[in-house]
Amino acid sequence: MKKIEAIVKPFKLDDVRQALSEIGVTGMTVTEVKGFGRQKGHTEFYRGAEYVVDFLPKVKLDIAVADDAVDTVIEAISRAAHTGRIGDGKIFVTSLERVVRIRTAEEGEDAI
Repeated sequence: MKKIEAIVKPFKLDDVRQALSEIGVTGMTVTEVKGFGRQKGHTEFYRGAEYVVDFLPKVKLDIAVADDAVDTVIEAISRAAHTGRIGDGKIFVTSLERVVRIRTAEEGEDAI
C-alpha cells in the first residue's frame, strides 16, 4: 500500500476530486495548507501599504491506495491539477506499513 500526498492549487481541488472519483478513489483527506517553492510568494497592496505574501495557499490531499493503483492515481491528479504555470504543485508517494479501519478493525487494503 502507498500513501499519496498531493499539494495543488485550491481552485483545482474540485477538478482533482472529480478525476479521482472517476477512477474509483473513494476516500481522501483534504487539508488547507500554506507554503512556497519556486513561486516564492508575491507582493500585494492592502489599504495603500505594500506587503509580501511569503506563503501561498495550497490544498494537500492524502490518499491511501493499493500498490497497483499508484500510477493511475498520479496520472489523474497530474492531469486534473495541471495549469502549465509555476506552482501547480507536487505529488509525494510513500509506503504504508499498516492501515487499520477503526470501526471494523479491518486491516491492509480492506481498510482503505
